[in-house]
Amino acid sequence: MLLEGKTAVVYGGSGAIGGAAARAFAREGARVFLVGRTVEGLRHTANEIADAGGRADFDALDVLDQAAVERHARSVVDRAGSIDIALTAVGFPHVQGPPFAELSLADFEQPIAAYTRANFITAKAVSPHMAAKGRGVILTLSTPGARMTGSGFLGYGTTCGAVETFSRLLAGELGGKGIRVVCLRPDAIPEALPTSHARGVFEGFARRFDTTVEAILESRAASGTLLGRFPKLDEVADYAAFVASDRAGAMTGAIANLTCGSLVD
Repeated sequence: MLLEGKTAVVYGGSGAIGGAAARAFAREGARVFLVGRTVEGLRHTANEIADAGGRADFDALDVLDQAAVERHARSVVDRAGSIDIALTAVGFPHVQGPPFAELSLADFEQPIAAYTRANFITAKAVSPHMAAKGRGVILTLSTPGARMTGSGFLGYGTTCGAVETFSRLLAGELGGKGIRVVCLRPDAIPEALPTSHARGVFEGFARRFDTTVEAILESRAASGTLLGRFPKLDEVADYAAFVASDRAGAMTGAIANLTCGSLVD
């Protein structure tokens, strides 16, 4: 198993990507601690992991509360002995769809503030415990909006660019302590829509162009990706498990392109 004996904290463990990654971490031998705001969702993911023979604990808290996140990180170390992996896969509802002329300052700023604060707080909480052991992996999450241009996603595109830049710079801050930082950049994942805040986000575009979310994604997948499809949840989760393992020990400061070719590096 890739992660035998490791301890992983998944912030956003009740979400689609966070839950899939948590299941992959557990399948590869890690003990997983799930963090999120919804007890029911966290319990569901923890039960799935347990039913598959893995081990998962869950704690409900607000990842934007720095003191609470730091207390939780200390409690994980008390319970498990270390934090080896941390994935921040939290999602925040935000506005997409309106063009610049119709976008308010508040709607522009909201995702930037929420996502960058969450990534800073979680990294700040786990990194001292990783540094004490001389090893660790911090995984962040972005989208192609960081590099695409167009109308309707100014706030979130800026957010994703900020998360990617934060990840690269954080790798420089923490590399000397043996901590790797890798940002995962998948594109839209249609199978995640039923359990993700992303449907509400995409609906802003659908209303603007008088269509459906499914039609938008189908068109983008067919004509906008080299593989003619979007990534699957398990593909993203399996990559997260691999890059968190010692087999990817030479990788840090990287943005992992998991877009099925909607972007080409």
